[in-house]
Amino acid sequence: LFLMKMGMELEATQSVLDEKLMFLKVHMPWDVLCTYAEVLHIKLPIQPNDMPARPSPLRFFSCITKHFYPDEKLISKESEFFTAPFEKDRQDLFCIKDKDLFFTPSMRSRMAYYILSRAPYDIRGNIKKFGITKLLDSGVYKAAYPIHDSQEPECPNERYLLYEEWAHPKSFYKIQPLDLIRNYYGEKIGIYFAWLGFYTRMLTWAAVVGIGCFIYGYYTRDTSTWSKEVCDPDIGGKIVMCPQCDTCQYWTLNSTCNTSKNLCIFDNFGTLVFAVFMSVWVTLFLEFWKRYQAELEYEWDTVEFLEQEEPPRPEYEKEFVIILFCLFIYLFIYLFIYLFIYLFIYFTDFEYVTPQMATSVTASLISFVVIMILNILYERVAIWITDFGDLFISDTITELPRTKTDYENSLTLKMFLFQFVNYYSSCFYIAFAKGKAVGHPGKPVYLLGKYRNEECDPGGCLIELTTQLAIIMGGKAIWNNIQEVLIPWLKNLIYRHCVHVTSEKVIPRWEQDYQLQPSSKLGLFYEYLEMAIQFGFVTLFVASFPLAPALALLNNIIEIRVDAWKITTQFRRDVPEKAQHIGAWQPILQGITILAVVTNAMIIAFTSDMIPRLVYYWSFSVYPYGNNTENTMKGYINSSLSVFSTNDFPPVDDEYIHTPPNLTTCRYRDYRFPPGHQRQYEYNMFYWHVIAAKMAFIIVVEHIVYFTKFILAYIIPDVPYAVKEQIKREKYLTQVILHETNLKLVSKRLKTKTQILKSRKM
Repeated sequence: LFLMKMGMELEATQSVLDEKLMFLKVHMPWDVLCTYAEVLHIKLPIQPNDMPARPSPLRFFSCITKHFYPDEKLISKESEFFTAPFEKDRQDLFCIKDKDLFFTPSMRSRMAYYILSRAPYDIRGNIKKFGITKLLDSGVYKAAYPIHDSQEPECPNERYLLYEEWAHPKSFYKIQPLDLIRNYYGEKIGIYFAWLGFYTRMLTWAAVVGIGCFIYGYYTRDTSTWSKEVCDPDIGGKIVMCPQCDTCQYWTLNSTCNTSKNLCIFDNFGTLVFAVFMSVWVTLFLEFWKRYQAELEYEWDTVEFLEQEEPPRPEYEKEFVIILFCLFIYLFIYLFIYLFIYLFIYFTDFEYVTPQMATSVTASLISFVVIMILNILYERVAIWITDFGDLFISDTITELPRTKTDYENSLTLKMFLFQFVNYYSSCFYIAFAKGKAVGHPGKPVYLLGKYRNEECDPGGCLIELTTQLAIIMGGKAIWNNIQEVLIPWLKNLIYRHCVHVTSEKVIPRWEQDYQLQPSSKLGLFYEYLEMAIQFGFVTLFVASFPLAPALALLNNIIEIRVDAWKITTQFRRDVPEKAQHIGAWQPILQGITILAVVTNAMIIAFTSDMIPRLVYYWSFSVYPYGNNTENTMKGYINSSLSVFSTNDFPPVDDEYIHTPPNLTTCRYRDYRFPPGHQRQYEYNMFYWHVIAAKMAFIIVVEHIVYFTKFILAYIIPDVPYAVKEQIKREKYLTQVILHETNLKLVSKRLKTKTQILKSRKM
């Protein structure tokens, strides 16, 4: 009744498949559209843009680049207009050629949902119930959604064009038709695909350099001096290493020959260059995205989409912070995983696989499963905190998200903090904690006085970190596609099969849409989260895995088209929403880029062997184990291993450990004085020089990179000059037109008043 009083037209239609199901179609007449276009401050065309367009730098290659754009015969370029907020009483100001086409489909849907979300349906005294959301939650209505256009070739509408030139696999190489996406789905979805496309294009440069770094490491792995010494039977074959756990055996260094060669692929001087390059790349990515985003804000009329223009949410929520509690939950579970695997290794005899390798791979797989399970828990906890926190704490420490954007930003921050710990904890553990406090043979470090602190793989922690990243990135990509694409497709396929078996009736468009999968209540959150987590893997740990950008690029090329196909064919049409930018994800990405400088510098310093190698290279026979008088890496392996006397092992009663006859000493990775020295098994001077070099490296690299980032951020303006000029021109033009209109209205009133006075005198 309220909707009809507001001028909306309602039409009830019975389902052709279910007699108990009714569809209520809502129509928006012209007068209602004009009213709410003014209420929502929707900006509409007032005059064609008369400013000269900037020439494209690729115009000289148009004969080639035109093949990478959507077919102009199907999707023509939109005309550019200066726009102004719509005013119902001043319709003459606006370029209204066809009332049916003046408001885009996304505008119409947004206005309809605005009314539906605030329409009261039950008023009893001072108690008012309102909003379609509550009716959906209570089961009065089963769904509320805008209707998709037809997807038949006989009716080439916007949805059909999007499918043919955007979502279809044959168009994977084409640039996205962002204006058409925005007109059909709204600015919020449009800005997501614009960001994803820009991020993918920028990844191309990082992928090329990363692949070059990988190729360099691959072809130099057989020529590296330290790898040769490990594999040499006269060097590595004669070095007997100490057991790395309480049930492990002695082993020769050349047994890690293949691991050492593989490590050289990722742990070389090219990796250092690539890490510095990526620190600059992330800065350029964010700065150029700000410029591109400013262009979209102007073109899509969201420049002045301020908080006062965004309508308040129909309901208000309060929140509080218990994030640390959930983080501790994950850390406890993660430590339990490693404890479980350690006990499993402790009572299992591995003949062909080292316990460290088994622990690393098994922990990575189990950690990935735990990550997927905890994702569900964290989502519910974050929503619960945001929605119902006010039930448990006082109002003095709550936050009140006034608008939907504020609410989403608040929820996004919580969810990302949970997922940050969820996805990256294992990587941080391997990079900066594992194998760092293990003591030395004969005096290892035990947790709780019983469980020996695990050491890195004999090849080093860096190769373990690379393995962990590959498993999580690959597993995450596969799981996301199964969850987001395969499952909805199977559900729709089964439902369509059942419907066609039981009925041969013609199903109308609105009922076909009802059969599609409902959109997530969190909207694009999971899409942004997936890319933000990927962005973290690409930047935070890139020093250990230079192929990460290439894998991310390949995934994103597929992701764009899969997401497009999904929302175009498998899901109901989302309610179009306006958005000025990517919201809380912008500062999240900026925070990741700042942290990435520190993590990569620390990975190179503390996880890889690059700094010890450099110190040895420039040592000039200063240190006890160094005879480097020729500035080469010859003898580095011997200098990096300390000596331990087998007689200093505490007596053990274990059938697994057998000391070979005539073996008096064994070696281990560390820099300590040898047995018999007055300070035996204490750190030697080489260790402290290496530590000093590592700290100096971190400080120097961080300052250089941060200074470079600051300079780049300063010299690259966030808003292009041409966009600033167009904004000024539009504001001036709007003021002129409004002024002239006001003068005309005043003149018309004076003329009318004069005529009335004359008629009275007569």
